[in-house]
Amino acid sequence: MHVWAVANQKGGVGKTTTAVNLGALLAEQGKRVLLFDLDPQGSMTAYFKYNPDELQHSSYDLFCHKGQIPEYLPQQIIVDTPHAGLQLLPASTALATLERNISQQDGMGLVVSKTLALLWDDFDYVLIDSPPLLGVLMINALAACARLLIPVQTEYLALKGLERMVHTLDMVMKSRQKSFQYLIIPTMFDRRTQASLKCLRMLKQDYDDKVWNSMIPVDTKLRDASKEGLAINAIDPNSRAAQKYRSLLETLQNGGG
Repeated sequence: MHVWAVANQKGGVGKTTTAVNLGALLAEQGKRVLLFDLDPQGSMTAYFKYNPDELQHSSYDLFCHKGQIPEYLPQQIIVDTPHAGLQLLPASTALATLERNISQQDGMGLVVSKTLALLWDDFDYVLIDSPPLLGVLMINALAACARLLIPVQTEYLALKGLERMVHTLDMVMKSRQKSFQYLIIPTMFDRRTQASLKCLRMLKQDYDDKVWNSMIPVDTKLRDASKEGLAINAIDPNSRAAQKYRSLLETLQNGGG
């Protein structure tokens, strides 16, 4: 099982879009893929038309057993998506209460890792969509993943968020003695604007080989796909965004980042 987490300490940078589209492209290759929603906002869950406020079971359930995950539980939570081979472990808004209620309990940072251990033979890839703040949920995502993807919108405020994210990684690596293979993915790039061009130059200048050598463009097809609850390859496989996500997946599968 390959476990990738998608994270950034700034919202609205394309985390969910990146996770969904990479997951769908992996499923298109015949891989068994699980999308794991750890964000209390439930953007990935809502993407596939599930209501985070009305779910009977969600990723929140995994944190209600004092770090000991019942073997039956993960499969009870997992739901289907419209894409063959692509399943979802959805989130509920109840995740927002975790920091207050259970963050001090022992073992809470390894709940996702223990969950994936129970699913290890069921999936080839897991993509975790984590919340845009440092807390028990992001720590779970970082503890579970072997590779971290950091989407960064090509605008100035997103660069500041990236600084916080990299600082967080440094802290986690020191405290847990774990190194991360991570790739920064420029998103929402608009070559018609000086802001996007300048931010892309700054990314490459400041982070060098940690930055993917291409970018995800602004593309209305991505909005159309999300409206339909489908990934871009099912809406327009020849669109600019679809081509770029295929290129990104190729880079990741070839060991880049």
